[in-house]
Amino acid sequence: MTTTLYGYWRSSAAYRLRIALNLKGVAYEQVSINLKDGEQNGEDWRQIQPQGLVPVLEHDGQRLLQSPAILEWIEETWPQPALLPSSAQARCLVRGWASVIACDIHPVQNLRILKAIAGDLGQGPEGMKAWAQRWIGSGLQSLETIVAAHPRTTPFLHGDKPGLAEVYLVPQMYNARRWGADISNCPTLLAADEAARALPAFRDAEPENQPDAEG
Repeated sequence: MTTTLYGYWRSSAAYRLRIALNLKGVAYEQVSINLKDGEQNGEDWRQIQPQGLVPVLEHDGQRLLQSPAILEWIEETWPQPALLPSSAQARCLVRGWASVIACDIHPVQNLRILKAIAGDLGQGPEGMKAWAQRWIGSGLQSLETIVAAHPRTTPFLHGDKPGLAEVYLVPQMYNARRWGADISNCPTLLAADEAARALPAFRDAEPENQPDAEG
């Protein structure tokens, strides 16, 4: 069986999947869909993903869409090491933290939204940057308040190892740094991000370490 990840080096949704697959020890191939050059809008890609989005994960001939659903599939297909806690309440807690990013922060600073801000709405590069800074910064500061309310004994957001929360967090922190969002008031998130990125599974998934990364 083969596993192929269709993505783009700077796609945070594809970044999530790289981290998860690395943590599970799953070997996969990568196929780049160049979002910068508009390859996602071509007919060939639209036949695979009608929304024109990445990532798509192909496993043994089956193509899977949308990173939250794919991450759940990865967890069910390769249960160990687990990305989610053992209790239903704790799983709900972690899924909620991940959803703050997946549902509230990421969608409004997705590349197609930022391009619309810059071009269609005439705000240009500075307007695009200001938009990204506003929604990433405020979103992560809210997440900081949420997660900081739960005591922990390690830098990770839940438990003694990285899990689904870090799978979502690390790519979003990368975007925060990329756009210059103010995350100085997020010590809990910064500590979790630093601890996770020190691990090989996260380092190998970093955008700059991908075969299609641009200099």
